[in-house]
Amino acid sequence: MPQRGRPRGFDADEALERAVEVFWRQGYEGASVSDLTAAMGINKPSLYAAYGGKEELFRKAVARYAEKDMAYARSAFAQPTAYEVVATLLRENVLAVTRPDRPAGCLSIQGGTACSSENAPVAGFLAASRLAGEGALADRFARAVAEGDLPAHADPVALARFVMIVSEGQAVHAAAGVSREDLRQAAEIALAGFAAASGARLPEQATGTV
Repeated sequence: MPQRGRPRGFDADEALERAVEVFWRQGYEGASVSDLTAAMGINKPSLYAAYGGKEELFRKAVARYAEKDMAYARSAFAQPTAYEVVATLLRENVLAVTRPDRPAGCLSIQGGTACSSENAPVAGFLAASRLAGEGALADRFARAVAEGDLPAHADPVALARFVMIVSEGQAVHAAAGVSREDLRQAAEIALAGFAAASGARLPEQATGTV
């Protein structure tokens, strides 16, 4: 069992931010405890004392990533129409996965999609997180149907799955080196597809302008 010690002489929040970077670049399995402690500027006993262990640290890193790097999602969900929700999500996601000061792509995608069976709980945790986001988006679309923003025949679950597939694809392609401009172009095509498939009211229709 790893030796446990008291975390002293370091900023736990700053160290967690550095762990986010390591997991993002190397994935859960690719990031060793030594890699993490070196980047975080702490020793192993301090890591275990402050965060509980590698898996617990990873979960905290994902939570930090969601809070900080995906803050745009909260803004997107607050948009007044389903079309604007999706437009904000896809356009802002393009910016997020191509930030010059961050690794390309998305921590929740790169972090553990290729985990071995030994680390199945990590892969399951990430999958559950993504499904929770998809479920929240489906709920938002269901509200849009109830409010008359989307037509009664619109399928909130299918639409949410479509948007999540596109956004996750953006992250995968960004990590593979696809440019921001190419991702932006694809996002606009996907947005047009969402509007056509869902019957969503476009902004000018929602405001009554021509």
